Amino acid sequence: MTNDCGDFAFISKDQFQHFVNGNLEENSEGFLNLESKHFLTRENLNEVIKILAIKYRTKKSVLRDFTTLHMVVPTLRCNSSCIYCQVARRNIKDFGCDMDKNTAKNVVKTIFKSPSKNIKIEFQGGDPSLNIPMVKYIIDLAETENILKKRNLEFVICTNMTLLKEADIKYLFKHKCYISTSLDGPGFIHNANRPLQNKELNPYKIFCEKTKLISQLYGEKFKPSALMTTSRNTLGHVHEVIDEYVKQGYTSIFLRALNPYGYAKKRREKIAYPVDEFIKNYLDGLDYILELNKQGVHFIENYASLLLRRILTPFATGFVDLQSPAGAGIVCALYNYDGNVYASDEARMMARFGDQTFCLGNVNTNSYEEMFNGKLIHSIVRNSITESLPGCSDCVFEPYCGGDPVRNTSEQGDMIGYRPTNEMCKRNRAIMHHLFDLIHRDDPSINKILFSWISD
Repeated sequence: MTNDCGDFAFISKDQFQHFVNGNLEENSEGFLNLESKHFLTRENLNEVIKILAIKYRTKKSVLRDFTTLHMVVPTLRCNSSCIYCQVARRNIKDFGCDMDKNTAKNVVKTIFKSPSKNIKIEFQGGDPSLNIPMVKYIIDLAETENILKKRNLEFVICTNMTLLKEADIKYLFKHKCYISTSLDGPGFIHNANRPLQNKELNPYKIFCEKTKLISQLYGEKFKPSALMTTSRNTLGHVHEVIDEYVKQGYTSIFLRALNPYGYAKKRREKIAYPVDEFIKNYLDGLDYILELNKQGVHFIENYASLLLRRILTPFATGFVDLQSPAGAGIVCALYNYDGNVYASDEARMMARFGDQTFCLGNVNTNSYEEMFNGKLIHSIVRNSITESLPGCSDCVFEPYCGGDPVRNTSEQGDMIGYRPTNEMCKRNRAIMHHLFDLIHRDDPSINKILFSWISD
């Protein structure tokens, strides 16, 4: 059983029947368990509601900050040919998809109109390193703007690292712009998933060389974070992928599914897989990671960690895909090279193939209020509140999940979607079932691992 605040309880079918019939024996173990978690009360109901209201506000506190993650695309050019490219990158010589300085100025102005005290600017692409002068220009603009605005400002650049020079790395370190990169596993998987346009180059080898260079310059304090994507090439090799992350000195991994955007959607028949195959792969990987932990290797699966934070703590998480209402436009926004603003990175991906459903406006022509308090944002909110969505409102996992109107539109044709055939819903339910099974076992060795993942 769960309630709207995320409290949960395991009870037998008999206890449940007594509970709903109103004749659960007072002071029994089942009664006291449910009373401690406010499923029932003998106290003044108004006082209990106040406690529940505090819990509910805490869970929804991301709404108070509004947009904190601002993704900026300095260029759509890229030197990779990833088989699942979700943004339909442009050729490295197509300079028509580079951001100009006037647009950059308006992007920074728009970002700082967010009421949030925390501002993260994340450079996306293409590969932003192909327009590193614009990356530096935006960082300098934002830092100047922040002298008066005094926000908690941070930067991230998402890059394959192949084009980063030592001088670029030193600039990024000086300005605390952290590097986020991709590692899909050992060389045979990484190279198959993420080949470079120059076929003579070995992307895995270059990844290792750049990682070593950064380590030599700054040690572990500036180690790039890494993200993997599960393609058909990954299935059956999840242990090897995890071993590669351990070998590279990482302490966590996000076993991420393929997203249905861009070339990943266009080439679905060649690179995708049934959702059941991903679930099998994920659960196998999660169990393997738990075994590594039992052997003394502290290693976290990040998606499980996010869900466990939502299940086992009263606090909110800012992860965009697990918000109600959706994080699109509220937690994050994307500023394209041409000034168009999208509710999420995935919304930008849809636009690359002609679907502008989630374009909020343009920084060169629209005001902040028009974009972030317009009809589209209101529609996104209205259609992504899981507490009232069909198939979500009566789901036991609703307090820990979120609506994704962008993905629903891409896969199922409207913002609400249809849960019986919704792949994201099926995946999340399977993972949460497994996590609750682990919690219910009450195995001290597993409990110790799970709690260590949410206290890191």
